[in-house]
Amino acid sequence: MAGVLDTVNQRTQLVGENRLELLLFRLNGKQIYGINVFKVKEVLQCPKLTTMPHSSPVVRGVAHIRGGTIPILDLGLATGASPMENISQCFVIITEYNRRIQGFLVRGVERIVNMNWSDIQPPPKGLSNDNYLTAVCQVDKEMVEIIDVEQILSEVAPTRQDISEGIINAGVTENARKHHILIVDDSSVARKQIKRCMEQVGFATTVLCDGREALTFLQNLVAEGKDVTKEFSMVISDIEMPEMDGYTLTTSIRNDSRLQDLFILLHTSLSGVFNESMVKKVGADGFLAKFQPDELASLAIQTVQAQSEE
Repeated sequence: MAGVLDTVNQRTQLVGENRLELLLFRLNGKQIYGINVFKVKEVLQCPKLTTMPHSSPVVRGVAHIRGGTIPILDLGLATGASPMENISQCFVIITEYNRRIQGFLVRGVERIVNMNWSDIQPPPKGLSNDNYLTAVCQVDKEMVEIIDVEQILSEVAPTRQDISEGIINAGVTENARKHHILIVDDSSVARKQIKRCMEQVGFATTVLCDGREALTFLQNLVAEGKDVTKEFSMVISDIEMPEMDGYTLTTSIRNDSRLQDLFILLHTSLSGVFNESMVKKVGADGFLAKFQPDELASLAIQTVQAQSEE
C-alpha cells in the first residue's frame, strides 16, 4: 500500500502513446474498479469528515486537507450500491476533474497497472451499474470497471449547461448553421453537454464515442471521395477514451495527408495535471478543460469565423 501511495504523484507525470495507468481500488465487494492515475492527486487514509447540511447523500462530508476544504464522495452510494461503513478505515482518492478537486471514498486501494487504451473496451450491455461505467478491461483475468466520474459529478454537483447572454447573436447563428462539428467522447454526459452547447450556437453536430470509431469514420468519408475539411469545420475530442485516446487520434489524423488539415480541439477533464507540451507534440490546434459552455462556444465561434475569412 505504501508503495502505491508514495508513487501516485510521480505517475501522474506519465504521458504515453495510447497508454494509461490505472489505480485499482475496491468498494464494498470483490469487484475491482480503476481510475486513471492522471486524475489522481493523492491517496490517503480517510481523515475526519465534517458533515454538510443540505448536501447530497453521496457527499459524506468535507475534509480539511493541505489548507483546502474538499468534498468527499462515497463511490458506493454514487453508483447505486451500499454506502461505505467504518469510514475511518477507508481510503480517500483525491482527484481533479473538470477544474474541481474532490475526494472519492473507497474501501481499499490496491496497485497501479500500466495499460494500453486498445485494451480498454466500452462496457458490455446489461451490467447492473452500466449507467455509471465508461469502460472495462481485464487485469489478471479479472474484469476492472472504470467509472464514469463525469456522470457522477453531474448528478452530485450539476454544472451550468446554457451559454451566457451576449455570446450568441443572429450573425453568429447564421454563420454557425453553415458549419458541422464532429464530437468525440466516451462519456455519455460529456457528449450530451458538448452537443447541447454546439447546437445552442447553431452548429450541426455528429457525435461518436471513441477515437478508433472517429478515425474509421473519417477514413471512410475520404474513401468515398469526400473532403473532410468541407464536411467538418472542427473536431472536438476527449483525450481519455477506450480503444484509442485523443492523443493517438490526433497523431493519426495529422499523419494522414487526407485528414491532416482538420482543426482539432482536445477537450478534457484532465485540467490540473495536463501536460501542455503534449498538445503541441501531437499537433492539436488547441486545448480546453471541461466543462465551461461559454469558453467552448466562444472558441468554436472564433474558429469558424476565422475559417470563413480565409
